[in-house]
Amino acid sequence: MTDPCLKITYTQNNMKSLDEATILAQLQRAETRHKAFEQIVQTYSEQLYWQIRRMVLSHEDANDILQNAFIKAWKNILSFRGDSLLSTWLYRIAYNETLNFLERQHTVDSVGIDSAIGATVVQIEGDAWFDGNEAERLLQKAIQSLPPKQREVFNMKYFQEMKYEEMSEILGTSQGALKASYHLAVKKIHSFLEKHL
Repeated sequence: MTDPCLKITYTQNNMKSLDEATILAQLQRAETRHKAFEQIVQTYSEQLYWQIRRMVLSHEDANDILQNAFIKAWKNILSFRGDSLLSTWLYRIAYNETLNFLERQHTVDSVGIDSAIGATVVQIEGDAWFDGNEAERLLQKAIQSLPPKQREVFNMKYFQEMKYEEMSEILGTSQGALKASYHLAVKKIHSFLEKHL
């Protein structure tokens, strides 16, 4: 039987709530494991896709990273013991996969920050999936000018309205450091927008 996550494609679906205790019990039994994991994929695909997409911008790259994150989750699902929320565990995997992708991309590109931002701007403007207005385009450019970890902190807090406690579990950083990082990101974005408006 093939891994259920190998055929993932992003679709905008309605978020469903999971009864984690039930899902965890189903994951422990071989006869219900695939079905339970399919439900996890169905429930969290959209959230994770947008978490990744805000970091990498390209739909294709985000889809590939999402697929890799679910493959990694599937391979390690039996080691998940419920010490944190399932969503937190999945976010952490997706976040690490995204950072790995960005690191590989940076190594391949080896360009200066101005060139990298310029390439990002071209990518945003040429993306057929991007349908935002000029203000949204400028905001995305400002966000992309942030360092990757600061960008992710901003995205989690601003777009996903995560609590610092949950962000701390996902990123492995203290709540105080996350608050400082978020406020610094807001200042940088504000400064960027002032210069470009």
